[in-house]
Amino acid sequence: MRIAMLAPIAWRTPPRHYGPWELVTSILTEALVAKGLDVTLFATLDSVTTARLEGIVPAPYSEDPAIDAKVWEYRHLAHLFERAHTFDIIHNQADFPAHAFSRLVETPIVTTIHGFSSARILPMYKPFEDRVHYVAISEADRHPDLRYAATIHHGIVPEEFPLDLVGSEDLLYFGRIHPDKGAAEAIEVALRAGRRLHIYGIVQDEEYHLRHVLPHVDGTNILYHGPVGGGARVAALGRARALLHMINFDEPFGLSVIEAMACGTPVIARPRGSMREIVEHGRTGFLVEDIASAVRAVEDVGSIDRRAISENTAQRFSAQRMADAYIALYRKIGNGQRQRRSRP
Repeated sequence: MRIAMLAPIAWRTPPRHYGPWELVTSILTEALVAKGLDVTLFATLDSVTTARLEGIVPAPYSEDPAIDAKVWEYRHLAHLFERAHTFDIIHNQADFPAHAFSRLVETPIVTTIHGFSSARILPMYKPFEDRVHYVAISEADRHPDLRYAATIHHGIVPEEFPLDLVGSEDLLYFGRIHPDKGAAEAIEVALRAGRRLHIYGIVQDEEYHLRHVLPHVDGTNILYHGPVGGGARVAALGRARALLHMINFDEPFGLSVIEAMACGTPVIARPRGSMREIVEHGRTGFLVEDIASAVRAVEDVGSIDRRAISENTAQRFSAQRMADAYIALYRKIGNGQRQRRSRP
């Protein structure tokens, strides 16, 4: 089976620090290659993969101001779709622009929807649902007006997130600095709980950062470390009493949530979006409705077995499990394609 994997070009695949779509694309690509599939990754030319790398975009547009996002995105798409006939499946990880090409080729297309941001994008999804096979990344993120081929949760490589049985007494915030992600709420929980908070993530809303985060950053009780990758990222995720995930939106998924749990770190989250599918209340963390409940949960997480959290996460959210689910979908689509061609 020949798979064309279309990555976004905002960041390198895999990203150096931030870039969740590119990270998931990389994890899936490597897992598929490990299972013996013939995968060609269409990504920025600086990307790193064991698959065959095809590219036309010199560098990610979020890292190189000379790269015009719109111009190079369509160069990127054209580079793949001109070769569509050489693949059995095109797996689109780069949102809806690829759908504009979908009726110009015969190759089946799978689109993983990395978050259905609003109904405004529906005009680039609904008209193509007979041509493109949509995958939701959580049941919570399914749009009621759209037909889906499957729901497949993201996966990680558990071995890359070793269990930390001790953790620490400190709390952790890991994510974008944006009102949606609840950095201010995490700070309030930490202050009321009397515990140090480590904050990691890119600043996506500068005004919010200046008004609601920086005034509390004192280098002693509240520490802001910026974005982090590699071994430092894994250490931060594991070296915490709990991850505070006090989100203010219906989050489609939460990669940092499963990464933290893989390290044995319990998660304290608001039960919005996919959190009810990811966090098992009382077993891998706590789902809380407000700040007061979160403060109580900070004390209660000490009763949760960190090894059990890690084992649960490895079983439910592995890259292997994700790859198997996508392979099953590819085969189902391929069988359907062959049946249609064989009809008189």
